[in-house]
Amino acid sequence: VQLQASGGGLVQAGGSLRLSCAASGRTFSTYTMGWFRQAPGKEREFVATIIRSGGSTYYAYYADSVKGRFTISGDNVKTTVYLQMNSLKPDDTAVYYCAAVRGALWEVARTTETSYDYWGQGTQVTVSS
Repeated sequence: VQLQASGGGLVQAGGSLRLSCAASGRTFSTYTMGWFRQAPGKEREFVATIIRSGGSTYYAYYADSVKGRFTISGDNVKTTVYLQMNSLKPDDTAVYYCAAVRGALWEVARTTETSYDYWGQGTQVTVSS
């Protein structure tokens, strides 16, 4: 499985961006896809995740720091997941990585990096104040 992340860029505080993560190669009817981010000098952290099966969304989960501002969603045709980011803050500046794994991740597993088998290359998001 190959993941291609895109959509990053430079935006002013309060602005919006939409990230995309397209999966290719072997795909799964049920999968969990998530977004993590890593700011300079910090560890990579969980942002959001979505569980999808047969083109339907079963569950979306967010880190407290982005809840109410970010929305994760899936494309019904392609194996693509989006992260709509609104009301961006300078603290959101980071390299954003998408990740995926076959099957559904629940509880702590969905926020843990090691639970995901496939990773994209990362896309830079910079929010200026």
